[in-house]
Amino acid sequence: MDHNLITTSIELQGYRVVSQHGVVRGITVRSRSVLGNVAGGFQAIFGGKLSIYVDLCEKARAEAFELMVQHAGERGANAIINMRYDANEVMDGVTEVLAYGTAVTVEKL
Repeated sequence: MDHNLITTSIELQGYRVVSQHGVVRGITVRSRSVLGNVAGGFQAIFGGKLSIYVDLCEKARAEAFELMVQHAGERGANAIINMRYDANEVMDGVTEVLAYGTAVTVEKL
């Protein structure tokens, strides 16, 4: 799927939705290792950007996004509209990241 055809909007400019395939999602659950938490703790002491945790969040979102794209492809879609992310702490130090949207087939106007 062309990632340019994935949007947080309810429509894709220049395209017409010809069919909807329902809600699609990608989910991952991640945690930092003990060493990663120690490194993150040291970064927090000095303040500023916590790159250890930024990296974890970026990887989790990318994985959830790609799983959502895969799910849409399995449904026969070539685009996703109204895409969103959600995250929840499952337990201390363990986070679920969900990417979801509406799978559609679009054609150029």
